[in-house]
Amino acid sequence: MATAVLPCWKHSFKGCDPNGGLPHQCHKLLQFPAHGRQRNSPVRARSEGKRITTAISDINRCSRQEILIGTHSRRMILLLTASLPVMSVQNDLQFFTSNDKFNVHATEVEEAEGEIIKTEIRKVLAKAKAAGLLRLVFHDAGTFNMAKNTGGMNGSIIYELDRPANAGLDRSVKVLEKVKAALDVIMQVSWADLIALAGVEALALCGGPNIRIKLGRQDTKSPDPDGELPEESLNASGLKECFQRKGFSVQELVALSGAHTLGNKGFGNPTNFDNSYFQILLERPWMKASKGNEMATMIGLPSDHALVEDDECLR
Repeated sequence: MATAVLPCWKHSFKGCDPNGGLPHQCHKLLQFPAHGRQRNSPVRARSEGKRITTAISDINRCSRQEILIGTHSRRMILLLTASLPVMSVQNDLQFFTSNDKFNVHATEVEEAEGEIIKTEIRKVLAKAKAAGLLRLVFHDAGTFNMAKNTGGMNGSIIYELDRPANAGLDRSVKVLEKVKAALDVIMQVSWADLIALAGVEALALCGGPNIRIKLGRQDTKSPDPDGELPEESLNASGLKECFQRKGFSVQELVALSGAHTLGNKGFGNPTNFDNSYFQILLERPWMKASKGNEMATMIGLPSDHALVEDDECLR
């Protein structure tokens, strides 16, 4: 299972600071099926003249035996489980020590690889593009259906740009196409990993938390099933049902909605990741619109308004 990280706020409405302070920040881990690592070696240089980083080259010093142990660790664990009663404690410790050694090498390489990708992302990233990139992350990951084991963070958004729900996301994809073209010269990176890291960088640039994510997502070759993303017109009951299919609690649904503080939905500064979303929702400005203040009706989506009309969402 690969892990995609989506930012959210814990205690959402309860965490609102009337003085405008930042809420308690955390992140929700969504596990999406990724069908194993995308590659045996984290980085494949396509030119002998290309030097990635010293940390990346360290993987070349790992023995083939160590790599095989990591690649087939699940199979080995299954075999060990059947034979544990007759194995000595010493042998058990030797196996897990060897596997841990591989994991240390793999982690170092993965972190170095991630830094290379993020460096390229930063070259094209600006605060004005952050909301679009964060939306791209959710629209790729948000197709996940826990019961059906379909969708998730798998790069399928590349094949879904013609769907009405994804209108405008082609601009964010074009931004990342430049990054992927530069990276493809020196290494392999999936669209899924690239989009996930772009979201991490966009969030940090706007003052949000720094989130660490794992790499290794595989790209799908076809679009995900349609109809899994929440519609903008959903009421609270519809939102709860939609996010329950993705494994979210009501509190987590409300917290994730706080990402709408970025962008032009009317929740404060469109490039600041802060608590304005929840503060403004509680004020219900769309209900106080008057002549000369018609713009108040344009703040937020119907699905945003629904959150403060539901007792369970307000808890």
